[in-house]
Amino acid sequence: MAAISHKRITYFPEELIKDIALPERFTFPFYYEPHPLTHLAAAGLQQYLEAQTDLDHNFGLKAGQEGLVIGKMFGVLVVQDPAGKLGYLSAFSGKLAGTNDHPQFVPPVFDMLTANSFFLQEQARINVINDRIKALSEDSSYQGMKLELERLSAVSQQELQMLKAQLRENKANRKIVRETLKSEVSQAEYEVAAADLVRQSLRDKHQLKALTDKWEQALGDIKLALTDIEDRIEALKTERKDRSAALQQQLFDQYVFLNRHGETKSLQEIFSATALGKPPAAAGECAIPKLLQFAFANGYQPVAMGEFWWGAAPKSEIRQHKHFYPACTGKCKPILAHMLEGLPVDENPLLRIPEQGGDLKVVYEDDSFVVVNKPAGLRSVPGVSIQDSVYTRLQQLLGNIEPLIVHRLDMDTSGLLVVAKTQEAHRHIQRQFLQRTVSKRYTALLSKVIEPAEGEITLPLAADLLNRPRQLVCFTSGKKSVTKWKVVTRYASSTRIDFWPLTGRTHQLRMHAAHELGLNAPIIGDDLYGTAATRMYLHAAYLDFIHPKSRERVSFEVAAAF
Repeated sequence: MAAISHKRITYFPEELIKDIALPERFTFPFYYEPHPLTHLAAAGLQQYLEAQTDLDHNFGLKAGQEGLVIGKMFGVLVVQDPAGKLGYLSAFSGKLAGTNDHPQFVPPVFDMLTANSFFLQEQARINVINDRIKALSEDSSYQGMKLELERLSAVSQQELQMLKAQLRENKANRKIVRETLKSEVSQAEYEVAAADLVRQSLRDKHQLKALTDKWEQALGDIKLALTDIEDRIEALKTERKDRSAALQQQLFDQYVFLNRHGETKSLQEIFSATALGKPPAAAGECAIPKLLQFAFANGYQPVAMGEFWWGAAPKSEIRQHKHFYPACTGKCKPILAHMLEGLPVDENPLLRIPEQGGDLKVVYEDDSFVVVNKPAGLRSVPGVSIQDSVYTRLQQLLGNIEPLIVHRLDMDTSGLLVVAKTQEAHRHIQRQFLQRTVSKRYTALLSKVIEPAEGEITLPLAADLLNRPRQLVCFTSGKKSVTKWKVVTRYASSTRIDFWPLTGRTHQLRMHAAHELGLNAPIIGDDLYGTAATRMYLHAAYLDFIHPKSRERVSFEVAAAF
């Protein structure tokens, strides 16, 4: 694309866009299909990135390249300049090659990395504190005292335990002597002997106290010296914490965001009204707020947007090179609510009330429960704006009986769902789900050919708190998640596979399929971790559990419709 760049805007060649209609509204940032103009802008930026040799940044795309790999989210904003000419702006999230200053990209809302900025100056002071903490913590005399305290503590415990054992033995022997004397000597002789036994007991107690005092003194001297150093370390840590908090607040005050009306709000103002109460780290550094800020400040009219990933995926998230992704909800949603105020924006597709989903078919019903085959696109329970669900349909079907949801399927997953009709059945079946004694099998269609025949995936999962409902792979705080799988059929560019989830984590099968440490093949139609399609090709095909009344195992199976 032979585009022309001018003052950070890259203009489209007229012949390339003459047949493309402008969108009626701006892109809804959190769930979108990129507009054709967005595709053209992204292609232009990607062409630039592929040809760029001056960026000292390791995206992890070159074989054999060493060093820290950092993939990056890039954004494009299609705009009209004041004369009505179409072009696009480019941005990246965070820093690129260690700096914010790149002529091809719009500047940050606030550049904390400019020479002699308050941020760099204060960061230098905090780094000095870090160096002092490190020097004190790693000082050889301090480390030696810690080792000596550990050694002497062990010796003291051993000596005290040995003495206490000896004293217990002495006490037992005195008891035997006392009992023997009662029957063998006169009362006067017994009293003399008993007095001597009391003196022996007092000597033992004195010996224990002397040894205890000796070690308390020896250990106390070392502990006092260590406490002096550790108090200095803690004081430095407190100073570092206070300085970091003050610096963070100062940064928050510098990030001031525009909207189309020229109204401004700081990060602190924006996030004070949210559940977080204060901005999360790196808020305001994402690509889309940077792009909109530059557009509003320079009189450009936003037309459409898109963000795509460039480079290797991080180990915790599912990111594919060149794929488009929505804006993050935790950091960007509050900011964009202000920045897009008054701008006509596409409706949120997730709030759109769909046409009546497919038929809800009853697979089995008795006095205790009903098993249904849920169609893809139907919720298990009502949402905030969409009432149609398995629950509401069963309310109508069962009449006076209240349906009691035992477990759920994602809206885009089809298949078997068991719903209790009595409290007793609900408790009994739900307990089986919680105790993982219910057998479940899912069928899925994956987006590439899987070579191994079968296997097991054990990737711990945790919620992405700043980007719900997405999940993360987290080996430190993630919950154990185990999935067995087996290939059913291999096609030219996809694979039909069976999954057996041995745990029941949110999005477990979707994550285990898509993550590079899993099968590295998103489920076809998975719009969170792969690419959207007419539906997500995941189906709950088999269930078996113990009947709450008969106490016999019952099983149900419905083949996938794909």
